[in-house]
Amino acid sequence: MTPRLLRLGAYFTGSGVQGDSWRHPDAHTDAHLHFARYQGYAQRLEAACFDALFFYDNVFAPTDPVAVASSPLAPRWDPLVLVAGLALVTQRIGLVATVSTSYSEPYNVARHFASLDQLSQGRVGWNVVTSTAGGENFNLPGHRDHAQRYERAHEFVDVVTGLWDSWADDAFLADKTSGRWADPAKLHVLHHRGPHFQVQGPLNAARPVQGWPVLAQAGASEAGKDLAARIGELLYTAAQDVDEARAFYTDVKTRAAQWRRPPEAIQILPGVMPVVGRTRAEAQAQYDDLLRHRDQDVQLRALSQYASLGVDLSGLSPDDRVPLPEHIPETNSHKSRQKLLVDWIRRERPTVRELTTRWSAGGHRMLVGTPQDIADDFEHWFRSGACDGFNIMFSSAPNGLNDFCDLVVPELQRRGLTRSAYSGRTLREHLGLPRVPNRHFAAPATHPVSAAQGVCPA
Repeated sequence: MTPRLLRLGAYFTGSGVQGDSWRHPDAHTDAHLHFARYQGYAQRLEAACFDALFFYDNVFAPTDPVAVASSPLAPRWDPLVLVAGLALVTQRIGLVATVSTSYSEPYNVARHFASLDQLSQGRVGWNVVTSTAGGENFNLPGHRDHAQRYERAHEFVDVVTGLWDSWADDAFLADKTSGRWADPAKLHVLHHRGPHFQVQGPLNAARPVQGWPVLAQAGASEAGKDLAARIGELLYTAAQDVDEARAFYTDVKTRAAQWRRPPEAIQILPGVMPVVGRTRAEAQAQYDDLLRHRDQDVQLRALSQYASLGVDLSGLSPDDRVPLPEHIPETNSHKSRQKLLVDWIRRERPTVRELTTRWSAGGHRMLVGTPQDIADDFEHWFRSGACDGFNIMFSSAPNGLNDFCDLVVPELQRRGLTRSAYSGRTLREHLGLPRVPNRHFAAPATHPVSAAQGVCPA
């Protein structure tokens, strides 16, 4: 049997900066203007045999003067543009783009990803999100309701995947002798009529190389977990401890069984931000240096707003206990992250210093240590049923990215936890997921995409 491998994803936004570390002297601050920065990041990650490079995104920009002045939330590249460019300068690494189901149309999304999957020779994934805000930019008075967003998301994915099955894999003949461009018998017209969408089809694009691009998902509310269990294949989540991660892992994979999906059909990757040094003292010094270039009040304000705490934590001193109101306001934005942070504060009763040194604005785990420390932690989570891998949020780019690739990846490879060479070409092959057959047509005897080994340089 092929040994189970720990999956490695890399997290980026379209601005290139990682969280609130942009003020560090070594951090790039011009990646939103220069594609060459991303080309360098992607090629370095591909050399380290990462499964995929993931681009987080949203459809709004802040207007609050403090956030505008201090937070790198804008500008940023459209992830579909970045993926298209990176598809041409990489050969193996998967490329996952975030696109909202709340503020997009299924036909456009199906066409974008079908085209990108052809462009990349089968290396694309779609991160399905319902967005945390943005309705004001799409002819709406405000953000769509949480329950409505997820109801719409289920139907949206059904329409997109239905459009991907518009044509048989061998529908297009391009036979000059007979004059037949396509076989009409190998066309399926969708004729979708639902509560949110009316889409006739067919899609005016060839079927994706992977059948369907990989479906990623990042919601961890109850509605988010239901969507993940039904359609998700690559799940991004946040967890602060291994027991919490193990409970989420079991919950989602149990829900998936209700849809007759095997547990291995879903790969779960919690986010983690490692700071690595050759010694623990070196790692701690790097982390202390990172903290010195953060603005505590900006970080506290971002956490307060991101998790809808109902209280502004900025202005507190480092030794103050973190206060919370007795009743936390219900949020229409990031329900799972609100619960994660509120539960942790109530359980741990941390000081402000403890909060700001442990939590980034996104609520993901921080790890500080040697390559062996990081690998020990990863292996424990992986072996104990808490995850299938990790989505790495580098402490900075390029230095944090290079430190992880140079120091941690070789240790993971030495332990046999991650690959030392790509054995396939498509993202599905990297993840051990099968190509999706067309529900309407039998597969042709041969398919143009073949697996090809690609060595990951040391």
